[in-house]
Amino acid sequence: MARISGIDLPKNKRGVIGLTYIYGIGRSTASEILKNAGISEDKKVNEWNDDDLAAIRNYITDNVKVEGELRSETQLNIKRLMDIGCQRGIRHRLGLPLRGQRTKNNSRTRKGKRKTVANKKKASK
Repeated sequence: MARISGIDLPKNKRGVIGLTYIYGIGRSTASEILKNAGISEDKKVNEWNDDDLAAIRNYITDNVKVEGELRSETQLNIKRLMDIGCQRGIRHRLGLPLRGQRTKNNSRTRKGKRKTVANKKKASK
């Protein structure tokens, strides 16, 4: 089983797809990693030998930020925005969309499940 950066890669997928299971590696980065490691993109993960795995691990540790290191950097960037009180930081703090999207009808992903507010009932005479 191929294990890179604490992630078990799926055995039956092509190498370029298997590497995308690691947080911080997309298709283009995965193909760049395989090219620099000298491995074919069409080669499946279970066909990699120990030398191939070592080459991939070495390239990732030296050149690519992945998993915990990348997540912590992202969180620090968000915290910095909130601390300086810029527009994006305030939107992060309020849990609203950051990049100019409308919030009247959509933005359920950022705002969460609907919180229905009932109308006040009129007092009867």
